[in-house]
Amino acid sequence: MFDGLSDKLGIIIKKIKGQGSLSETNIHETLKDVRMALLEADVNFTVVKDFTERVRAKAIGKEVMESLTPGQQFIKIVRDELVEVLGGNSYGLELGSKPPVPIMLIGLQGSGKTTTTAKLANHLKSRGRNPYLVPADIYRPAAMLQLKKLAGEINVDIFDFSDGKRPQDICQEAFRIADIKGYDTVLVDTAGRLHIDNELMDELKKLKDILKPKEILFVADSMTGQDAVNTAKGFDEAVGITGIILTKLDGDSRGGAALSIKAVTGKPIKFIGVGEKIDAIEPFYPDRMASRILGMGDVLTLIEKAQEVVDEKKAKALEKKLRKNTFTLEDFREQLGQIKKMGSLESILSMVPGFKEMQKKSGVTPDEKDLIRVEAIINSMTKEERLNHIILNANRRKRIAKGSGTSVQEVNKLIKQYLQMKELMKRFAKGGLPKIGGRGLLPF
Repeated sequence: MFDGLSDKLGIIIKKIKGQGSLSETNIHETLKDVRMALLEADVNFTVVKDFTERVRAKAIGKEVMESLTPGQQFIKIVRDELVEVLGGNSYGLELGSKPPVPIMLIGLQGSGKTTTTAKLANHLKSRGRNPYLVPADIYRPAAMLQLKKLAGEINVDIFDFSDGKRPQDICQEAFRIADIKGYDTVLVDTAGRLHIDNELMDELKKLKDILKPKEILFVADSMTGQDAVNTAKGFDEAVGITGIILTKLDGDSRGGAALSIKAVTGKPIKFIGVGEKIDAIEPFYPDRMASRILGMGDVLTLIEKAQEVVDEKKAKALEKKLRKNTFTLEDFREQLGQIKKMGSLESILSMVPGFKEMQKKSGVTPDEKDLIRVEAIINSMTKEERLNHIILNANRRKRIAKGSGTSVQEVNKLIKQYLQMKELMKRFAKGGLPKIGGRGLLPF
């Protein structure tokens, strides 16, 4: 996510931090580099111009120029202005009115609208809502089947109807049923086209009149950059949107759409799609995203992801084990399982402050296959071996390597990592903060 832009800004920031003092000349040169980095990331030209002018105006102030740490002051200004460009505040969904609350998802074909409808339903369900899915795209035969399949995966009800119905009739009947059956949120997956046309807009306006939705969310493929921004503007002018969901952001190394769309449309990004899995959707926080772009990590999102997957009882049981120094390979395997639930290894580590810089220096790239190999090694052990690593002699290690399709060296490496992690966690449990040197405790 934003890797290309993040790398370029990282180089620029490192350069300005090395300056003993700031002058109008080096601020001008730095902003020239920032402008180029943003334009190469496909950020809207007007947005780039306004952004750099605001940074310049603040950076040449007396407070910054005479500061003891001018480089850090400059970085703070850049971060604050990035937050503003991305939307300033975070905006949740408007769900406060009398249920069922109707929400329309609109956009072009191929933007990920149907999948996003199911992802949003899953997100709302995890937060105690009772959503109802409505497939109102009658033109793409696979759309209803796709939504039906996804609804089954997340155990959410979907409106079923016979062929031949108009989208208006589908929405009217679905909303009536949702009201009777007590669903509190109605998520409507509407039709898309390959481009904006009058027929599509007329249909969306009719659905809007029938549903009177609290939210009309435009689903945009972030990989399409300024095309997504211009399309969002077109939909907003024709139908009126209340917010944006950016999909495929995990694969967008540039970030042009994310950094332009709020400024151009005036409508906030409310959610981002960060992967193919059904739970790969996150509320959008401009401040956290700005920190990620500048390589500062995103600890709050990391904590939230951990809280979502960690069982409270298991966490307390683990704490007791750590205090008693009885953390076993069985526990190690369980912790790896929790990590996998949080998302890809790279996405998790990218939220750790300073990880990108550390990665560049070490040249180490996280590999999901390494986690699979680690699990295979632990799964090839007997329960007795997982509970007591001391009995793992040479013959047992050979057997485990053969059973897991790995080498004895890899088995030895895992045991070493497990012992390091055990020692680290023991110190954490006692309130200490150990210093760690070299390549460490994660299996990559």
